[in-house]
Amino acid sequence: MGAGQNRSSNTLVVPQANAALDQLKYEVAQELGIAIPQDGYMGNMATRDAGAIGGNITRRLVQIAEQSLAGQFK
Repeated sequence: MGAGQNRSSNTLVVPQANAALDQLKYEVAQELGIAIPQDGYMGNMATRDAGAIGGNITRRLVQIAEQSLAGQFK
């Protein structure tokens, strides 16, 4: 498996969102002080770091969705 390839079976509902999710990943990692390898291969990253990035991405996406829903019902 080469750099940047993904074996995940998850499919995005909006394929164009892939770039935005990648950008969010780098932003969250930077905020947490975690360096993402330049080649994109994260196999050597500590599980704890990967989990912290994923957890914070999920937290932020839920927050964005809640704000969006709150705006619809005002």
